[in-house]
Amino acid sequence: MSGRDTPAGPTFALALGGGGARGLAHIQVIRALDELGIRPVAIAGSSIGALMGAGLAAGMSGRDIEDHARAALSSPGGAVLRMWRNGPRSAGSMVAGGVRLGQFDIGRILRAFLPAAVPASFEDLSIPLQVTATDFYAHSQKVFSSGDLALALSASAALPALFRPVGHEGRLLIDGGIANPVPFDLLDGAADIVIAIDVVGGPVETAKTRPSSVELLVGASQIMMEAIIALKLRQSRPHILLRPPVARFGVLDFLKIDRVLAETAPFRDEVKRAIDDAVAARADQGRSPSITEL
Repeated sequence: MSGRDTPAGPTFALALGGGGARGLAHIQVIRALDELGIRPVAIAGSSIGALMGAGLAAGMSGRDIEDHARAALSSPGGAVLRMWRNGPRSAGSMVAGGVRLGQFDIGRILRAFLPAAVPASFEDLSIPLQVTATDFYAHSQKVFSSGDLALALSASAALPALFRPVGHEGRLLIDGGIANPVPFDLLDGAADIVIAIDVVGGPVETAKTRPSSVELLVGASQIMMEAIIALKLRQSRPHILLRPPVARFGVLDFLKIDRVLAETAPFRDEVKRAIDDAVAARADQGRSPSITEL
């Protein structure tokens, strides 16, 4: 199967959800699209889904994104050093007022980790991209689609348990996954077939007797986001909804990238099968493909 982006074939839009390190599985989705010859005509992303979507929208292949992620995260020493260099500026700032959560500046960290191929503005992307953030005081979603791309990505990835919120135009913005964990609704009507990837999952019971404060906070957010996704699916649905097998990995398990990618490699075939089924259904039913959910 190839050439899906030709005029004779259906067009595709891609929604990549938030989920921290679980979102490394998005790489397998992008690689599957590459192998099928598919270039989405529109992308929407929340949190790590926004970061992966930015790479794809900038013209990077799945292999390019994977190589960059492995280089940045496979070495614990290198990743920790980047985090430390871009965290609180001094030991004094770390303890002033007491040790607290959310001290890292996500903007500075992203500047250290983002690939050089990702441009400064949305306007320089080769595929239209929408990035979600959450307006903390307005209790609502904020969608970026133009202007400062790095700022939008920083706001979208500002997980409250780890990073400081991002200020923009007098508003306080946090992780986009809080308001819209899988933003497939932003792509309604953007393409013939909308693919949505959900990597939120939820807390998984382990032999550990009691979760840490951070694990409790992150787990509570996951439960809330799962409820939001379920509610959204009652109102509208993407043509393809896929959930990679990432539940055993934690939201902050970025240093386990090799294991995440190894265990999700077979998922590429599931993506291809789902796309083939959706394309076949569309051919059989005119312009209304059936819904595939895994």
